[in-house]
Formats: sequence, C-alpha cells, structure tokens
Amino acid sequence: MQTPALSSYDVVIVGGAIYGSSVAWWLTQMAGFDGKVLVIERDPTYTFASTSHTNSCIRQQFSNATNISVSQFGAKFIHNFRDFMGGSDEVPHLTLQSYGYMYLADTPEFAASLKEAQAVQQSLGAATRHMTRDEIAADYPFYQLDDVMGANHNLVDEGYFDGGTMFDWFKRAARANGVEYIHNTVKAMTRVGSTVQSVTLADGTEVKCGTVVNASGPRAVATAKMAGLDIPVAPRKRYTFIFDAAQPLDRDLPLTIDPSGVHMRSEGKYYLAGCPPDDDPDVAYDDFAFDHSLWESKVWPAIASRIPQFEAIKVINEWVGHYAYNTLDQNALLGGAQECPNFIFVNGFSGHGLQQSPAMGRGIAELIAYGEYRSLDLSAFDVNRASRGERFLEKAVI
Repeated sequence: MQTPALSSYDVVIVGGAIYGSSVAWWLTQMAGFDGKVLVIERDPTYTFASTSHTNSCIRQQFSNATNISVSQFGAKFIHNFRDFMGGSDEVPHLTLQSYGYMYLADTPEFAASLKEAQAVQQSLGAATRHMTRDEIAADYPFYQLDDVMGANHNLVDEGYFDGGTMFDWFKRAARANGVEYIHNTVKAMTRVGSTVQSVTLADGTEVKCGTVVNASGPRAVATAKMAGLDIPVAPRKRYTFIFDAAQPLDRDLPLTIDPSGVHMRSEGKYYLAGCPPDDDPDVAYDDFAFDHSLWESKVWPAIASRIPQFEAIKVINEWVGHYAYNTLDQNALLGGAQECPNFIFVNGFSGHGLQQSPAMGRGIAELIAYGEYRSLDLSAFDVNRASRGERFLEKAVI
C-alpha cells in the first residue's frame, strides 16, 4: 500500500482504470484548472478490471443521438490520438479497423427498429446503411440468412481498436502532467451535510478532498455507499471466446450481432465471440468463475447456424469479465448527486465504457473544472434520473 504525498487534494478519484485515468488526464487538459489530483487504485495490475477484459470495439450504431455523438468523438480521438496526447513521436498511432457492426434482424419489428436507428445515425453523419437480405448475401455470402429480414451495417469508424494502448497512455500522460497515482483502497468517507470532506484509506490515512469521483466500475455501489449514496449498478458476467476455424472466411467478419444474443467478429487470423449467459444475475465483485457449458449450449450452435463454414471451429482462449451493469437502463450515470454535489459519478456503462471513455472522461473533467459540460452536452446521462425512475432511452444495447 502507498501513502499519498499530500494530505489534501482538489480531486480524489476512486479507481484508476479507464475512467479514473481518462478523467484524470482530461483534467490536466482543462484550461485554467491547476488543482491537485489523486487517483487511488486498489489493484494496480488491473487484473480483474473491466478495462482488462474489454473487446475494444467502437460503434456509432446507437438509437440515441447523444450516444452516437459520444462515439463519433471517440472515433475522432482514436484517429488523432497522437495529437490529443501532445504530438510526441513516443505516442503511438491508434488504428481503427473498420469492419463495422452488422445488426441482423429476424422479425419485421426489429427490422423497422433498425431502419429508424439508421435514419437517426445518418442525420448525424454516420455512414450506416440499412441492408436487405439480398444485399447482405451479396457482400457477405457466408451468412445463412433464411430467418433474416434485414440488417444495419457501417464500414466507417466502426470496429476494433487497441483499447489497452489508449488506457496505458491515459495513465502515463496523466502522471507526466502531475496526477498522483497510489496503490491503496478507500475504506470510508467522511460526509458532513451535503459534502464529502475526506476519504479514509485502508491504512488509516485520511485525505481531504474538494471533489470525489466514483470511477469504481462494477464496484460503484460499494464506493457510493461510503458517502451514504446509492446507484443501480451491479457486476454482471460477460463471456469471451477466441476461436480458430478449419475453414476461415475469405474476408473480414463484421462484428455480427446475431438475434440469438451471440456476437462474433474477426480477431486477426482468429475470431472472437461473446455473449451474456441466459441466466444473467448480479454477481459478487470477486466472482469470475467460468461457465464452460456456455460454449456448447449457446455460443457454438449460434455461430455454426449463422455461418455454416464455422461448423468446425476450436476454442483457443476464453475469459469472463464484469460489466458495470446499470440495472435501470444500461447507460451511463454521470455527474454530481443532488444530495451531495461534490460526489461525482462516472459509472454504469454496461459494456459501452471503453469506446465512450474519451468523450465521457472529457465531460466529467469539464464538469469538475467549470461546473458544466462544454464540448458535448451529457446532461441526459444525469445520475439523478435513477432516483426519479427516469430511463435513458437506448434501443441498441448489446
């Protein structure tokens, strides 16, 4: 465990994975903000962090305009990563492999919903096209499409990127710009009235704070409860499989969202597939037990049915991670709690977190530095909607 260098900080961030590090780095980019920032991370190896288990994908295919705009900035950030990070030759270029998401619809209602979403996406400049079954077959003849009535697909700024490198540079650039990271655990907070005044670490150290940021991923509830607050976020298991195919495809496999709930895509010379379990309960923070039956019972049958060429495939790697699952509406919960404004939430991304981290981290940094969102209005994600029972409407949740 490490002790912080100071006894008081302007901003204390609880959690140093993608969101803690994105907010920390963006704070160093806010003109006029010169506050001291401390990031407290319980596991600096990030072994079980959701960030470490991500599939590193980005899409514009949402139904809500704000989510679309968030991802469009994410794509811009990826394409201009070196420039955002200061322009040094040491900063790598990030590549966005745009093989696109392919949403397959198997009912007239789902096809109509995709058409509606495509119109919203197109109005914001996205290159999504709605495809008929014949058009899908012409471009991707390996699909079995007997039950498919249409699809949405976008080959521009949708696909895979190196999220691990982006995370690494958020951390190292934040540190280079003066943010302090320590290995420790927050075990308590002192709240007086509507203000959190300090956090107490596992070793008993008390750290005074101007603002606290909850960047605790699936542990968001545990962090919030220290301040007497609550949030509808829980860990949910999500499974990933890397497989080899005896008969590989002759072109990239788009990130295909099958109506069965299984998704799959190209992964270099291999392929990646994933899904939620059919029984999807909240789990303990440390529960990473793997359900090995899921491949045989759900994933492989869906893959082989949709792509007959994948009848003969072999799993070569597999893992399970946790979504920070927003049980209200599966979208981000952002901003200060109404009853405790200096406690800032950046939680509940439900699988969208990595791709949304550039825009959401910037927005939270603006909120802390200036008291408002300036670059992109993220007020629709207001955390206080949870206590009001108001849902953020987003149909395209995977």
